[in-house]
Amino acid sequence: MSRVPAEGPHPIIAEPGAPPISAAGTSLVIREWTMSGPSRMHIHQSDDEAWHVLEGRLRFKFPDREIDATPGTTVFVPAGLAHTYCAIEPSRYLIILTPKIDRLITRLLDRSEVHDLRSTLAEFDTVLAEQAE
Repeated sequence: MSRVPAEGPHPIIAEPGAPPISAAGTSLVIREWTMSGPSRMHIHQSDDEAWHVLEGRLRFKFPDREIDATPGTTVFVPAGLAHTYCAIEPSRYLIILTPKIDRLITRLLDRSEVHDLRSTLAEFDTVLAEQAE
C-alpha cells in the first residue's frame, strides 16, 4: 500500500536502480557523484567531509600519504585536515558534506562565479593547503 508523505520532513530513499541520490537537509548533504575533486590540496577549517566508494577507485592525497579507496571503502576527513582526491578510473561514490561545503562546490563548479579562488574559498572557511603553511 502506497501512502503520500505527510506535510513536513520526509525521508529520501535511493533504492537500487533508482536515479543517483541528491539530498540536502539542515546540517547534512549527501550526493552521488562520479567526478574528481579539486586538483589542489585544501582545508575546510570548520567542516567535516566523507566519501563512500560504490564503484571504481578514488585516490585521496593527504600531507603525509596517499590512499586508494576501492568499493566499500569509506573515507572521513575531519575539519582542519588538508586533502584532495581524484577518480583514477570511472567511479561512482557518495559524498557526505555540510550544506556550507555543498554551496562552495556549487560555486566552484560555475566558473563564472569564481573571480578569485582564494577569496571564494575564504567565504566558505576554506583555504588552499599552501596558505596554511
